[in-house]
Amino acid sequence: MSTPTPLPGMPEPPTPAAVQRAEDYEEWVTAVWSAFVAAADSGQPFTTSEIQQRHDLPDPPNPQAQWGSLPGRLKAAGLIEEWVGYGSAKSSRITTHKSRVATWIGIPAHRRAEAAA
Repeated sequence: MSTPTPLPGMPEPPTPAAVQRAEDYEEWVTAVWSAFVAAADSGQPFTTSEIQQRHDLPDPPNPQAQWGSLPGRLKAAGLIEEWVGYGSAKSSRITTHKSRVATWIGIPAHRRAEAAA
């Protein structure tokens, strides 16, 4: 199925934010960071795809490589850890080669300083 072409003189439909792509990686990290900190603070397990969709976050400049590096930064900052619990959240994001989708959970505030060390 193809996307309909607008009639002559009609404006192009807006591109949804989730499909927009940032130009600079560091600016992208700054733009999406607070959404992931809020997810960590919620105490609920989450996947990066869920947070992207919930907040209509843009893709990084190279989505295939850079979405995976963000959780590493959040983990190094002591904000999240991989969730190992009963069941798991399933991502609706299509993965290449049926790769595993990590589920994350926030580290409680009183443990964050030691987790970042």
